[in-house]
Amino acid sequence: MVFMADTTAESRTRDRVCRAVGERGPVSARELAGLLGLTPAAVRRHLDALESLGYITEAPAAPGARRRGRPARRYVLTDLGQEQMGTAYDGVATAALHFLAERVGEEAVDEFARSQIAALESRLAQAMADAGDDLESRTAALAEALSAEGFVASTRPVAQGTGLAGIQLCQGHCPMRHVASEFRQFCDAETEAISRLLGVHVQRLATLAGGEHVCTTFVPTGALWSAPVSAQRSAPVQTPQGRSSR
Repeated sequence: MVFMADTTAESRTRDRVCRAVGERGPVSARELAGLLGLTPAAVRRHLDALESLGYITEAPAAPGARRRGRPARRYVLTDLGQEQMGTAYDGVATAALHFLAERVGEEAVDEFARSQIAALESRLAQAMADAGDDLESRTAALAEALSAEGFVASTRPVAQGTGLAGIQLCQGHCPMRHVASEFRQFCDAETEAISRLLGVHVQRLATLAGGEHVCTTFVPTGALWSAPVSAQRSAPVQTPQGRSSR
C-alpha cells in the first residue's frame, strides 16, 4: 500500500528531477543523483516517468564526442517540459488565494475558481465542436483538447460488455496542481465542467492534487448508469461478502 504522504513526496521528487534537468541539461542520471542526493536508480525511475509524459528527451550526442563503451544518456526538457517550468509562481498564486479568502471570504475563492475553469471549459468546447454526439468520440476529443492545454490526458475503456461499462479519462499532469492541493474548488469546478462538456454525470476517482499519480475521472457508458434514478436506487447492492443490501 502506498500512503498519500508517500505519493505526494514521490511527486515532489519528480518535480525536483524535472526542474534540475531544465536547469542543468543536458545532464545524466548519475549527475542528477549527485546533485539531488538521490540514488541513480531512483533518478532513473523518475527520468523514465518524465520521458513517458513527454517532459524530457534524450539529448543528441555532441559532435565529435566519442568515448569508449556505451555513452551515458543525457537529458533535456522538451517543449512541453519547458512549459511546465513556468510554475515558479505557484507559491505566489496560492498566497494570493489565501489572502482573498481571509479578506473577502471563501465565496470569493469559489467564484474565482469557477471563472478560471469557465474560461478553460470554453476553450475545450471549441476544440470539441466537431466531435459529434457519440460519448466515446466526445471523451476522446476532450482528452485531446485537455492535452493541448497541458493536462497530458488519455482515455481507457473499463468493464466493457457489462452494464457498468465506462471510460476512464486520465490526466497525467495538472497545471493547477499546487493551487488545487489547497483549494479543492478548482478540482470540483473542473469535474463539473467535464460533466457539462460530455453531457453525463461523471465521477472523479483520483486527483493529482490529492496526492495520486494521475487524475482519473469515470465516464459512464453502460446501461445501468443510464437507468432511471428510481430503478438504480431499488437495485440490490452487493457487499464485499456477496450479500445484497438495499
